[in-house]
Amino acid sequence: MTDFAIIATRPGGPEVLEWAERPAGRPGPGEVRLRQTAVGLNFIDCYFRSGNYPWPGAELVPGGEAAGVVEELGEGVSGLAPGDRVAYTMPNGACRTARVVPADRLVKLPDEIADEVAASIMLKGLTAHYLIHSSFRVEAGHHVLVHAAAGGVGQLLGQWLKEKGAVTIGTVGGPAKAELARANGYDHVIDYEAVDFAEAVMDLTGGRGCDVVYDSVGRSTWRGSLRSLRPRGSFICFGQSSGLLDDFRFKDLATASFTASRPSLFHFIAAREELEARAADLFAMVAAGRVVPKIGQTFALKDAAEAHRALEGRRTTGATVLLP
Repeated sequence: MTDFAIIATRPGGPEVLEWAERPAGRPGPGEVRLRQTAVGLNFIDCYFRSGNYPWPGAELVPGGEAAGVVEELGEGVSGLAPGDRVAYTMPNGACRTARVVPADRLVKLPDEIADEVAASIMLKGLTAHYLIHSSFRVEAGHHVLVHAAAGGVGQLLGQWLKEKGAVTIGTVGGPAKAELARANGYDHVIDYEAVDFAEAVMDLTGGRGCDVVYDSVGRSTWRGSLRSLRPRGSFICFGQSSGLLDDFRFKDLATASFTASRPSLFHFIAAREELEARAADLFAMVAAGRVVPKIGQTFALKDAAEAHRALEGRRTTGATVLLP
């Protein structure tokens, strides 16, 4: 069977993405060859493609999460067998029909988790997990603001935060996305196109502000995010879909003794034990129906450029999955 991949040989817009033959090869020691069945699409793929993140060598194969079936084991691999259903998240390289990956980055999929669902939650779901358990440990009664509440991570956060008993406020752009956010557990939804969201947050919290803000938008929201916090509140910036925070200064935190962090998922799953524990928690929540991933749209893998355009144009809701 011929192997194909989405590649880019230079940074740029979606037009730099090409569908090309790229043999996956045989697995070496500690590696596994997968036949991939579903690939998740995320904003981080656009950051790499555009050059906002460091370019990884002469050729980029984007894609940070996928599911597939084990085809072949390399020397020394244990705990896996051909035919096993598995999933993973890594910074790049997922947009392939077949791939060789390190065995210690794979987690087995329970029967209750479909391949498309797994491909939509390995990056987004594990991101939601570390954000609310490690970057800031959310407890019942905390007031939490989430930007892009109708997006892939935003929907998972809304549901999971509701399970934890938090008071949830989500921001979105437009009435349709507001309704989607409400359907995913948010107690209050603010349309930032219609009102000043920071003022609305203060009205909703009686002037107290939120304990934590989860901001994946960046340049256009960070000032309002700080204005939405209570004294000694936490600003967690885990993305920048509107652009980098070029003018953010450390002194901006002095307004009310805020704390701030810019976490990355891959630092929270670097250890095998941590990856397995977070994935087990995530799969259990999904299998029990307590967190329900929403795949808003699918594209053929070869049409990845079209999918990138839709994502960057804010024409998607929930998760996007590419199908080989």
